[in-house]
Amino acid sequence: MTTDIRGNPLSCTDAAARRLDGAIAKFHAYLADPIADIDALLAEEPDCVMGHAIRACILATTTDRAFDEELRSSLAAAQRLAPRANARERAYVAAARHWADGDLQAATEAWGRIAIDHPTDLLAVQFAQLGDFFLGQSQMLRDRVARVMPRWHRDMPGHGFLVGMHAFGLEECGDYAAAEAAGREAVARNPQDGWAAHAVAHVLEMQGRAAEGVVFMNETSSGWSPDSMFAYHNWWHLALFCIDRGDIAGALRLFDERVSAGGFGQALEAIDGSALLWRLWVLGHDVGDRWSRVAPAWSARIAHGIYAFNDVHAMMAFVATGDDAAQREVVATLERAALGQGTNAMMSRDVGLPLVRGLAAFGQGDHAGAVAHILPVRGIANRFGGSHAQRDVLSWTLCEAAIRAGDAPMAEAMVAERLALKEGSPVAQGWAARARTVKQPVAA
Repeated sequence: MTTDIRGNPLSCTDAAARRLDGAIAKFHAYLADPIADIDALLAEEPDCVMGHAIRACILATTTDRAFDEELRSSLAAAQRLAPRANARERAYVAAARHWADGDLQAATEAWGRIAIDHPTDLLAVQFAQLGDFFLGQSQMLRDRVARVMPRWHRDMPGHGFLVGMHAFGLEECGDYAAAEAAGREAVARNPQDGWAAHAVAHVLEMQGRAAEGVVFMNETSSGWSPDSMFAYHNWWHLALFCIDRGDIAGALRLFDERVSAGGFGQALEAIDGSALLWRLWVLGHDVGDRWSRVAPAWSARIAHGIYAFNDVHAMMAFVATGDDAAQREVVATLERAALGQGTNAMMSRDVGLPLVRGLAAFGQGDHAGAVAHILPVRGIANRFGGSHAQRDVLSWTLCEAAIRAGDAPMAEAMVAERLALKEGSPVAQGWAARARTVKQPVAA
């Protein structure tokens, strides 16, 4: 019996434990490539149950069917070895099993329980926070981290990552001052901590501090960008700041050079590609042939829904490219999912289906229909996961749809919301100017 770098029990050899520590440290920073490091370990020590379990958990949290076969292979190997594993390791295997079976809530609670039993298990905290993110559980993004912090001290390995995770949870709960302070502290301690930099970016986004956001992301990018599996998302945040400042050319350049750099090889990258181009497309900007880079990534994924949040972003690409057949396939996928069991059934039924129908209506020029589908769902959209910044695309679409529909009261209301959050935004000011030109209905 041995332990990891923070004293948590492992059933593998000391040598395997040290190699797992190295792979896990990469995952904490979202640096490439922890899976490759685990594969190299398992090639030499195939009976390392924790290696298989961690590999399964990492693949699970990609929310991507493209990795489904690998996930199930790792899970099967872990389950074969489970009888010789310790209780902590078996709990990791159970969490991955829950996720593979479609019960994201049970998986997240399983990781959360591991962290309660082993408060210094930073990996369990990280997986639990990722689960809370995919479930849209803002309070738990903060509280799962807060519950273990008393058992940590500044000199423990990985403490800065814990601070960065807490920063993101604080931001999603609206505690912007504390979130920014924690995020900046974590970045100062470890410039490679892309998650902490991302937490600060979220604060600046939510507070409409786009100019500061551009400066912060550019100044810190030399730390979090090299060798990062997460950089595309931080570049996406920078692109949002560019749009909010009216720098459309800068946003498109970031799409070309940074956001699309990975070729949209995983669903999480394609989400950002769709979300960025949709914001520009909705505003009427010419994005050239860029949708043709994103749409193929979704075409390979739409037949088997695993996560409604992804399906909605796939719909954006197909609406923007006018691919009616693909749009019908997305709707059919969500309809099948809504009739099933598990977390995604609820997500598809409550949020995914109304949203894709609203996006389709927008693409067809039925802007009143788009408002009718999207507006009732926006207030519960956290049920299908993502962050406040990501779900903001719904408010963005509603502003444009209300104005195009010629619905003066709705346009005024949607724009008033926007100005209350981002009064100085050129985008918001543009909507406000256009909303003033929408004629009020004549009284009967």
